[in-house]
Amino acid sequence: MKILILTITAGEGHNATAASIQSSLQERGHDCTVVDTWLHISRSLYNIVSKGYLLSTADFKRTYAWTYARLEKRKVNSYSKSLTRSTYKMIKKKIVSYIEEYDPDVIVYTHVFAGIFLDVIAEKMPLRARTIGIVTDFVMHPFWEEALRTDRVIIPNELLIPAAERKGLTTEQITPIGIPIRKQFSKTCDKAEARRELGLDEHKPTLLMMGGSMGYGALSDNMQALDSLKTDMQLICVCGNNKKAKEEIDAIEFTHRVLNFGYTDKIGLLMDAADCIVTKPGGLTTSEALAKRLPMIIANPIPGHEDRNAEFLRNSGAAIMATKTARLTDVVYQLFYHPERLEQMRASIDLIRKPNAAADLIKLIEEFDTPKK
Repeated sequence: MKILILTITAGEGHNATAASIQSSLQERGHDCTVVDTWLHISRSLYNIVSKGYLLSTADFKRTYAWTYARLEKRKVNSYSKSLTRSTYKMIKKKIVSYIEEYDPDVIVYTHVFAGIFLDVIAEKMPLRARTIGIVTDFVMHPFWEEALRTDRVIIPNELLIPAAERKGLTTEQITPIGIPIRKQFSKTCDKAEARRELGLDEHKPTLLMMGGSMGYGALSDNMQALDSLKTDMQLICVCGNNKKAKEEIDAIEFTHRVLNFGYTDKIGLLMDAADCIVTKPGGLTTSEALAKRLPMIIANPIPGHEDRNAEFLRNSGAAIMATKTARLTDVVYQLFYHPERLEQMRASIDLIRKPNAAADLIKLIEEFDTPKK
């Protein structure tokens, strides 16, 4: 089969999901390519979207949060006057040309904005390809009502079915198989074995701190604060591409055993070694943590969709929240003081985790290997 994956660079989660799906499909022998939708149309537009997203979530949090909340209050089926949709109608030509040239059997998209492109196209010109949209957060983005011509929409969990239906999706379209993640997260390895491989004490409580690919949040300050706790534990920090944070943490003389990483491909192993993770609630990272049965302490959510992710995870019992008034150090102390709470969180995680989402998606795609009626 020929499968086209459309992604949009707004943070790295959508691209990582696309790469994971592509890898799984290629292993099965399928012809599969990934296209960054905005980059294919115009590098200038790509820079505006990708850099604008980072700028708005880093420096204009309140504005971004206000805008997202306003969009959530849009009347259902009010998209006929959508500025996004009107813009896409004017610039869809390159995407249409690419689809006609590549002629895929299935189109998968990992960001709703790419889905709107397909919806705009299908409104005037029925697509030969089956279409699958991936919801990469534990919330239905306000724009999903503009992608209703999608054949299947993959949602993270059955608990989001009512929200998907409110967007106008039908029972036949809604497919709650989870957010596709890389194979290294689909299975867990023995905690003691993972710690031995990392040179850590097999028996000490272990905390993993991550700030996403950009090393978001006050990682250095948080690590110093955690080191001040008298709790007998060991710490792992992943700074991602934040070189400054990596250097700052490397320069600290810790009293606890600390492993500090920049960008690393060992996240799966680090999760296996940890008892809990401190992370901002991105859809992909939290899906990986759920797959690993790893309780979460949520910190520094990006306004909008990550706030909603945090609400879902907390309401599901899979995570707790660190805030300005519920300090990170206090939350960590409480969890390690009563490790039974971690077990309770793992039991809650078992109710919502979807470790086989990628394999289930591939099965769905391969079931589409019949002509579209």
